[in-house]
Amino acid sequence: MKAEAFTIDHLLFTIDHPPFTKNNHLTASQIIFYIISAFILGTGLLAVTTRKIFRSAIWLLFSLIGIAALFFWMELEFIAAVQITVYVGGIVVLIIFSIFLTQKSGNQMAKPVRSRAIFAGIAVLIGFILSYLLISQYDFQPAGNQPLDASVGNIGTQLMSTGEHGYALPFEAVSILLLAAMIGCIVIAMKADKKQETRNKAQDNTRENVQDTRDKNEENERIINA
Repeated sequence: MKAEAFTIDHLLFTIDHPPFTKNNHLTASQIIFYIISAFILGTGLLAVTTRKIFRSAIWLLFSLIGIAALFFWMELEFIAAVQITVYVGGIVVLIIFSIFLTQKSGNQMAKPVRSRAIFAGIAVLIGFILSYLLISQYDFQPAGNQPLDASVGNIGTQLMSTGEHGYALPFEAVSILLLAAMIGCIVIAMKADKKQETRNKAQDNTRENVQDTRDKNEENERIINA
């Protein structure tokens, strides 16, 4: 059974055709869905617009927690737990450590150049248009009463399968991506250590120069007094 495809179809159908009651009132489940969606979009927008990199990581953390809440709303507890464990407890923590290693966690990033902001806005607009065209061309159908098999065994079989609906290749690609992220963190930390070492040497040289100047002044004063 294509568990993930069934989940995405069900979610997109809910967005494209929100069900209403006979009195055209939203149910409690629909209100929760819209609240979670607004939370995800709001925190995601704050993550890319704030000018402090540490705050950006925190907003990203909240956005990923919102996605986990969406999985809980869809009654996919195992996927929600994996979302929290891998992304919230792993990826975001790795990002935060990388920020602290650069020693720029509290610094405010430079204001983006206007031309880059314009190109970014155009790219976002094109992305929204393409997404809308793809979604509008898909004929969403109700999921029906067919139960969704989201058991750990079924998910693990599809994740490691190399067949038609297997995800072995994306799984390995994500592993390589995580390895590249770890290497990047190490490189950033090494650069930060070199910069700090250069800064310490410069400070030591300044102190030595100041001390030499004081010694020369004291020696000159002794000669004059003598």
